[in-house]
Amino acid sequence: MSTQMTPTKPDRPGMPGLFRTGDPFLDLRDRIDRAFDSVFRTDLARTGWPGWDKPMPKVDVAETGTALTITADLPGIDEKDVELTVADGILTLKGEKKAESEEKDKNYHVMERSCGSFARSFRLPETVKVEDIAARFDKGVLTITLPKGETPKPEVKRITIANGGA
Repeated sequence: MSTQMTPTKPDRPGMPGLFRTGDPFLDLRDRIDRAFDSVFRTDLARTGWPGWDKPMPKVDVAETGTALTITADLPGIDEKDVELTVADGILTLKGEKKAESEEKDKNYHVMERSCGSFARSFRLPETVKVEDIAARFDKGVLTITLPKGETPKPEVKRITIANGGA
């Protein structure tokens, strides 16, 4: 015996239709899943994290035997609006995409391009030579090269144990 699934009209505009299975528990689960999706899925697709209304640049992180490379897509951002810092083993990429001038005579039907400030941080491995980090910005793509050095040897300190008597 198979359960027939029939799509119904969406409860709200932009929401996918419910699938009725005849099983009240599966229907309830579907409604709960849709409620969570309506809150989180659209934010995730737009920004990368639920609830954030700031644009987040997409990055690739790659590793070779001698270096790590972080490549960030920053379309529409000028090099002068990008800041790269390292503090306490954390690399921070900050920037701002300036808003284009609004045109009063246009009636927009869709506005998906975002503007505003952003920040992304990356914890660096101990092997990265911070003093040799280099960055290059070309055609809206920022490439950060993080050369690797030797793995630091853990410092071992011998502790003298005091005699418990007298």
